[in-house]
Amino acid sequence: MSEGRLTRQDRQRIANGLAEGRSYAEIARRLDRPTSTISREVGRNGGPGDYRPERAHQATARRARRGAPARWPEAEPRDRKVFEVEEGAVEMAVGMGLPKMVARVLIGLWLSEDGRLTAAELSRGLKVSPASISMAVGYLTQQGLIRRERDPRGRRDVYVVDDDAWYRSAVISSRRTLVAAEITKAAGQTLGLDTPRGRRLARGGAFLEGISLDALASAERWRDSQVISDAPGVPAGPDDGGCAATPGGRPGAARGTCRGAG
Repeated sequence: MSEGRLTRQDRQRIANGLAEGRSYAEIARRLDRPTSTISREVGRNGGPGDYRPERAHQATARRARRGAPARWPEAEPRDRKVFEVEEGAVEMAVGMGLPKMVARVLIGLWLSEDGRLTAAELSRGLKVSPASISMAVGYLTQQGLIRRERDPRGRRDVYVVDDDAWYRSAVISSRRTLVAAEITKAAGQTLGLDTPRGRRLARGGAFLEGISLDALASAERWRDSQVISDAPGVPAGPDDGGCAATPGGRPGAARGTCRGAG
């Protein structure tokens, strides 16, 4: 498999492959490159809908002139693997809609030894300002992807990512979608189900309601199949009437966000 930097010709072939609707894996096979190389290249240069080979080549040259991170060329083989995983995961998260700084903080926590870092440690590790870390952890906490703990040994917060993060995030996201479903269905009723726009809104709301309830049910089935720790921030158990708790511990925080909710 080829190694080294992508050439102008490589980038043109990537652009041609994207234009033909080919997957990253197909393009990678044609160039004899790892799929992660193609996904990172496209992700950091406009995405599949806005990839321009010459612009990408010039951007890469500018980054090279500024200097690559020191840990890459001198890293041990195992560290190189971690670096590749980190870069690929960040680009994937950005491609899914996360702001880049938020993605870097999330992946940095996921790849840390014990999933626990202070804001100062994140700031030093990512070489960014404390203000950038504050914005990122605020967003991630709202989404349920990380949780905040108070360090008992000092007056500082510790940000934690654990095995239940995806469960919490899925529940929070589904609850919010259910709220959107209620609003959408109510708007359809207001405009009249005998009108095209009223029917459109009502059907859209019903769709959102259905997939959100299905997602909540799937999340509960997954939780029931796991051994869930009793750590702070873990959503409440079945005694909350079938509704998972918010990260703050309040069951059923969103009205009508589980079956049978009033």
